Amino acid sequence: MITPINPMTAAAQAFQGLLGADTGTAATSTGGSGAASTPFSELLTDAVGQVDQLESQARAAVAGLMTGSGVDVHQAMIATQKASMAFELALAVRNKAVQAYQSVIGMQF
Repeated sequence: MITPINPMTAAAQAFQGLLGADTGTAATSTGGSGAASTPFSELLTDAVGQVDQLESQARAAVAGLMTGSGVDVHQAMIATQKASMAFELALAVRNKAVQAYQSVIGMQF
């Protein structure tokens, strides 16, 4: 039997995998209820914090490359690409949340 996939859990796990964070903080669904163990607001706050952390790591890598303090070009490029991809994913999640909010606001009751 194929188990259903909770889209928020799948997105959270993909986001955690992209950032290379510990999987212990990712929200997982319990049983068939689909309830997440971490509130959505906490998940978003952690994700934004991790995006900020990746950006600061990329900034430090580029500064180290420019000053010649032992950072290789490929390390700086990998750090900047990780930060860029994490930011694009966070932006896409924000756009979907705004779109969903506008859809709910536009509903006729």
